[in-house]
Amino acid sequence: MNAIPERRQRRKWNLSAYSILFWIIVLIAVLTWIIPAGEYDLHPDGSPIAGSYHRVPANEQGLGAIALALVRGFYDAIEIALFILMVGGFLGVVMQTGAIDAGVGHIVRRMEGHEARMIPVLMLLFGLGGTTFGMWEETMGFYPLLIPVFIAAGYDALTAIAVIILGAGTGTLCSTVNPFATGIASGFAGVSMGQGIILRLLMLALLLPIAILWVLRYAKKIRQAPTASAGVEAPALTRAQKTTLWCFALTFLVMIYSVIPFDELGLPIPTLGWYFPELAALFLVAGVVIGFLAKMREQQVYDAFLKGAGDLLGVAFIIALSRGITTVMNDGKITDTILYWGEKGLRGAHAAVFVLLIFGLYLALSFVIPSSSGLATLSVPVLAPLGAFAGISGSLIVTAFQTASGLVNLLTPTSAVIMGALALGHVPYARWLRFAGGLLAVFLLLTVGALLLGVALPGIA
Repeated sequence: MNAIPERRQRRKWNLSAYSILFWIIVLIAVLTWIIPAGEYDLHPDGSPIAGSYHRVPANEQGLGAIALALVRGFYDAIEIALFILMVGGFLGVVMQTGAIDAGVGHIVRRMEGHEARMIPVLMLLFGLGGTTFGMWEETMGFYPLLIPVFIAAGYDALTAIAVIILGAGTGTLCSTVNPFATGIASGFAGVSMGQGIILRLLMLALLLPIAILWVLRYAKKIRQAPTASAGVEAPALTRAQKTTLWCFALTFLVMIYSVIPFDELGLPIPTLGWYFPELAALFLVAGVVIGFLAKMREQQVYDAFLKGAGDLLGVAFIIALSRGITTVMNDGKITDTILYWGEKGLRGAHAAVFVLLIFGLYLALSFVIPSSSGLATLSVPVLAPLGAFAGISGSLIVTAFQTASGLVNLLTPTSAVIMGALALGHVPYARWLRFAGGLLAVFLLLTVGALLLGVALPGIA
């Protein structure tokens, strides 16, 4: 009697990010037969000139255009996709050395007997990981290590889960130079990754301490009589791993410096103005150097780099598929028509109203398209030029995108990290919502305030 329901369950079709994006391509191709074709005249920098929209002959997209969308998307987004693969290879080599796991384990051991101090220290570390390289899926290896430690110290599994999720998640929400959110979105918005970094740093400096205090308050309620030892079992931090961690940090410091437009900020500091090719080369060289310093054999470095890049190959395909949507829209000459409709709808709208509408739109889209890279590639090429009509910089559009995506990722049940972590700690999803719901409401209000501050002070956004 149970065979029929089981077969039905196996036949159930769950749409992946790839499927969603493919069907969007199909929908866009259909719309090129319905939406009138049109174009804007362009400024020398390539941005549309308000009021210059005019109709042009239609160029309907058919089955051939749909089939070519992925390939042409790769051509259009090759710099970003290659950059992502180089970052993946770099992270693969770093993870192969065991330095990240050993570093966290070292801190936990040093905090034995002072377990309450682990919470802010670990959350700061995870927050730095989130804001620099989008540390999210990479956190999965820390739950089996930290959950027993916190339970032995008199806390509960939810405390350990919150330390990791809210630390890394808050950092990702306030991404400063996260290549998988800020980097991809900035590339398609046509702005430097360093533009808007002041506003994002201010958000990180505000939101991360609030998250830490939220967890500390909960942990204080849960804490029982302290135990003699948490019994941490983690590999010792070797000299080579210490060197790896220093090189890891230096690589991201170089990246941060290279993308900040000091000249635009009025600071007398040389501006490198690096873009994706230079950043890809940075991570390629850094991965090889770290492998050499860790005394890995050439084949080990090669294998670790390829494995790390392979782990992010799916992200590269999502970028290409999403970019294929833009390609079909542009070839069908309906992108500017959609911008024109948006321009008419926003004519006279205050910049603050516009940025809040964009933020609300991204909150909704983040539930439908949970992939931050896919969402950025799909939407930013359209919304960034639209923002120009309302006097909103492309970098503030990027901030609205990444904060909305970061907020949704902290609570959506479609997140493999959220559901996987809760499963490891045997914590019901409803309990997580009760615990984190209030904090996320505070984050929502503060994020809205930050976006409005970016409108009022465009120099920091």
